[in-house]
Amino acid sequence: MWVRGIRGATTVNNNDEEEILQATAELMNELIAENDVHPEDIGSILVTTTHDLTATFPAKAIRQMPGWELVPLMCCLEIPVQPSLPMCIRLMVHVNTTKRQDEIRHVFLNGAKALRPDIVGKK
Repeated sequence: MWVRGIRGATTVNNNDEEEILQATAELMNELIAENDVHPEDIGSILVTTTHDLTATFPAKAIRQMPGWELVPLMCCLEIPVQPSLPMCIRLMVHVNTTKRQDEIRHVFLNGAKALRPDIVGKK
């Protein structure tokens, strides 16, 4: 078994608590479905946002998911390199798995698809 990192990112249109939480939950649910992961498989999740998202902590959406209450979560800001994608939420999920690196499915939604066009939609 190895610890693998699963990347995910999405964007929102507004700095709005409900929109941020909904987008984060959508991203996490897609990442779960694509990689067949469960809370007990997770070592930790790092959640970052760009500086323009201040309405809520995106990790709140994951913590509210049934069974995910004990997963270690941490939020922080992305480095504000210009030009960077605005209104962006990113996840780095550290998962214990027997999957090979090439079997991990990273998830990029909405405007975040532009971050990694080389892996968007690959199965």
